Amino acid sequence: MAEIPDFITHYHLPDREPFLNLSDLDDDQLVDVLADLDSGAGTSRRFGPSYVALRRASEELLRARFIRRGGRPERAVPHYFVLGESEWFEGLYDDPRQVRFPLDELPADQISFTIPDSLTAMGLLPDFGIHLEPRGHHGKVFLIRELGEVAAHHGLPSSARPDDYTGHQFEDFEHYTEVQVWTDRIRR
Repeated sequence: MAEIPDFITHYHLPDREPFLNLSDLDDDQLVDVLADLDSGAGTSRRFGPSYVALRRASEELLRARFIRRGGRPERAVPHYFVLGESEWFEGLYDDPRQVRFPLDELPADQISFTIPDSLTAMGLLPDFGIHLEPRGHHGKVFLIRELGEVAAHHGLPSSARPDDYTGHQFEDFEHYTEVQVWTDRIRR
């Protein structure tokens, strides 16, 4: 088994602060930010017409499952990271910036993870017209203390950056492990 990373990475657009979340915005703010993202500012390649509805529904389910597992979220929605680093995720942006934290510096009851990202793992993609074959780790929210056990049982995905992301939402989603941090105590 490959070594399990002991850090997490948050990628963000070069012209924006880290730890911004679309779900923290009210509807008027959201319209403006999405228009800006769609216009090419920042060049993220992941926002489609039903993305916000999918994301909000997935975050609600993610939070409920985290609480059921014993998590104690301080935020309604998490800050998103990848376990270690991800060439695939980094490639979603032109010239991204990143913030890294060692896992042992974060409060364990404020950290969950999913394999792969939570949009896929929460199982709502078919409700939005995206079909994929469910895997044993889908539908589950894991606690950070389970990382070694989960990695041994399911493995941890890692993908190289493709030359072209066109249509990536209809291909294999197993590119990285997403880590959700449910506190603002990470801001430096």
